[in-house]
Amino acid sequence: MVKTLFKQIKQYKKDSLLTIFFVVVEVILEILIPLFMAHIIDDGISNRDINAVYKYGLIMFVIAIGTLSTGFLAGKYAAKASTGFAANLRDAMYTNIQSFSFSNIDKYSTAGLVTRLTTDVTNVQMAYQMIIRMCIRAPMNLICALTMAFMINGDLSLIFVGAMIFLIVVLGFIMVTATRYFNQVFPKYDDLNESVQENVVAIRAVKSFVREDYENNKFKKAAQNIYKLFVKAEAVLALNNPAMMLSVYGCIFLLSWLGAQSVVGGSLTTGELTTLFSYIMNILMSLMMLSMAFVMITMSIASGRRIAEVINEKSDLVSPESALTTVENGAVDFNHVTFSYKHGTGEPVLRDIDLHIKSGETIGIIGGTGSAKSSLVNLISRLYDVDRGSVLVGGQDVRKYDLEVLRNEVAVVLQNNVLFSGTILQNLRWGNENATLEECEEACRLACADEFIQKFPDKYNTYIEQGGTNVSGGQKQRLCIARALLKKPKILILDDSTSAVDTATDASIQQSFEERIPDTTKIIISQRISSVQSADRIIVLNDGIVDAFAPHEELLETNEIYRMIYETQTKGKEEA
Repeated sequence: MVKTLFKQIKQYKKDSLLTIFFVVVEVILEILIPLFMAHIIDDGISNRDINAVYKYGLIMFVIAIGTLSTGFLAGKYAAKASTGFAANLRDAMYTNIQSFSFSNIDKYSTAGLVTRLTTDVTNVQMAYQMIIRMCIRAPMNLICALTMAFMINGDLSLIFVGAMIFLIVVLGFIMVTATRYFNQVFPKYDDLNESVQENVVAIRAVKSFVREDYENNKFKKAAQNIYKLFVKAEAVLALNNPAMMLSVYGCIFLLSWLGAQSVVGGSLTTGELTTLFSYIMNILMSLMMLSMAFVMITMSIASGRRIAEVINEKSDLVSPESALTTVENGAVDFNHVTFSYKHGTGEPVLRDIDLHIKSGETIGIIGGTGSAKSSLVNLISRLYDVDRGSVLVGGQDVRKYDLEVLRNEVAVVLQNNVLFSGTILQNLRWGNENATLEECEEACRLACADEFIQKFPDKYNTYIEQGGTNVSGGQKQRLCIARALLKKPKILILDDSTSAVDTATDASIQQSFEERIPDTTKIIISQRISSVQSADRIIVLNDGIVDAFAPHEELLETNEIYRMIYETQTKGKEEA
């Protein structure tokens, strides 16, 4: 974990080292001040020498200015290094997330990834700032102060050693115990964020079903779980302050008692005793800073593990060495394919699929809910890898292609149509960032989207709200189809992508495809017979197995499942 995180310091190593340098200088200057204070007392005040007071006072003033300056610079560079480190962590996670395959993404919830990118990174950022500042300053201050104290009086300095041992034991107990609670608390943040995200995204459904009270209770439960764990963790961390105060007052009491005896006995001067009091405060303040740093580091350990987990997650789908960079055509072959979402360890969702689709064909796929229609087409663009068998595109195994090349040639319009905040034109150019306005208009005409876009006051510059909430479901589907067409793919997959448009528009879209992109292989998944009956051939899937693969007329005669769907839908239309 530590190695993974520290790799992200990158260009901020210089700022981190400068922070450490200025902290070291600050400590050295600060540790000299009590020595000159002793000289003022012993050489100036005791001897009534005003020149000595001025001399050592001026030196102390210069040192104080130096301490303030180096402290300011240390703070400045520490802030720059820690915020830069946090930015690199977020960038590393986000970049790696973009490379995840669907199976990688399935391991993490969206809310969990958001928590890691925000709360967890903030915790690690604060801990890193403490590490390069407090965790350098405090030990060095402690060692220097202890060394100077031993130089003044070794016997009295043993008081500080005893206090240190006591605090180290207490802090060790606090750290071990609190870490256990923090390991549990941060996953609960994922649940809390998930509750908020789900509620906001589905706010229309929540209000239409009057489920506000239910959602409020669900949120309160998630918040209460975090509260309970934090109370337990903070109860342990609360031991830090009493232990610190016990050490401070114990040291002051013992030093006052034993130090006074030494002054009376003549083995210690008043100035030296005053200096020892200064050093005791330095030592104990150093321990207090270390305890604060330990608390923050304890909290951040759990966050650091969660961040490192995302950064170290490797996509199980990668481009091979010497990958193919050209897809010859849109032919698709499934050679005895078996597939499960847990890579051979789970129940297969597709079993022994053997299909051969010619380039330029229009293929329909129909079947009941859960028959693995989407799973089948996901294998074509290699969103998942097969367990057994092979999937070929353009006569080559998809595992031989460069992933970007393959996916640029296979355009998929998924069931869940997603539009991004921005203009219609900006959304369309996701398919081709260099597409001209004329090309976008042509793609929209093919998808039967141009007709409604022209009715908007701003036409193609109409702003789309986040998630496409200001357009209808059918309009959203047609925009997504147009976006896919702009890729000019060799294979176009419509995964139930016309379910929200009327049958006339659906037929018009398919006719446009047939006339304008005849060389593109078109694979259409639908629950409606009318959407697939004009296809060259239709795949009938039943529980992950190909039950039939033939044209519409042949299926009506030979396949019971297809005939039953057809008769049910036809009967429904006649009754209507």
